[in-house]
Amino acid sequence: MSNWYLIQLKRNSHRIAVRNLNQQGFKTFLPLQDFTGKNGSKFSTSIKPLFPGYMFVSIRVDRAPWHMINSTLGVARLICQDGKPKKVPTEVVSGLISRCDSFGKLLPPEVLQQGDSVEIHSGAFANFIATVESIDSNRRIWMLMDIMGQVTRVQVSSKRIKLLN
Repeated sequence: MSNWYLIQLKRNSHRIAVRNLNQQGFKTFLPLQDFTGKNGSKFSTSIKPLFPGYMFVSIRVDRAPWHMINSTLGVARLICQDGKPKKVPTEVVSGLISRCDSFGKLLPPEVLQQGDSVEIHSGAFANFIATVESIDSNRRIWMLMDIMGQVTRVQVSSKRIKLLN
């Protein structure tokens, strides 16, 4: 049975690493998310890895030639402990996979309740923390945010938020 392991990537090389590992027959998983940043006076949204610099790979340590992962273009190293690859708990990776679409992009949370704390990860309110006030019948989410010391009610799409634990 193959297990999931963690790979450290070289800087900005996730696309190269995915392509080369897949060509070698390794199964990879790179969770992605929307990221909003400010460029001058404009906001721009791009898709970036959820864990910058890291990616998951599925291998069978007893059969696969896992040593060649370290020499793959785009890969810095396979995370090891005492000379053996360090296994990532299956529940962690399967939980992430279940929250992603077929391209590996993180989907918005399905179950939100009044009073939940969420982080807005894209749009004009990126990186703000808010509290869910209500969800109407059209799945519009109304939130309360503290903006400059004043509580403000805003409506945000469920695609732009991430539930905080």
